[in-house]
Amino acid sequence: MRVEFHRPNDEERTSVASASWRDGTVTIDSSDEELRARLAHAFRRTSVVVEGGADRHLGMSGPEVLQPGDLEWFRAAAFVRAPAEVMLVARLVTGEVRGGFDPASNYREFEDQIERLVERTDP
Repeated sequence: MRVEFHRPNDEERTSVASASWRDGTVTIDSSDEELRARLAHAFRRTSVVVEGGADRHLGMSGPEVLQPGDLEWFRAAAFVRAPAEVMLVARLVTGEVRGGFDPASNYREFEDQIERLVERTDP
């Protein structure tokens, strides 16, 4: 998953930094050294407190503490902690999708589906 950051008053939403999450590791990319250091601080491996929470049990209320290392924590750090610390706006960016499951192609035989996936991934 990748998140890009832009300045709040930039109508063109020009990316000034990005953060990527893969297998529990956060990678920060920015040409501005100070901004990269501030984002690294925002994505430090500490808990993030968020209001609400979709994974709460019935009857629970109040803020929720997300532990570092999983995707929900990364999203909370990107959309709650990072904007508060670096004063930038975060947005999710879709990556390149290669292959994958296509439920609409279930009418094809398995070998045909594999052939189509291989064709898409060949350079």
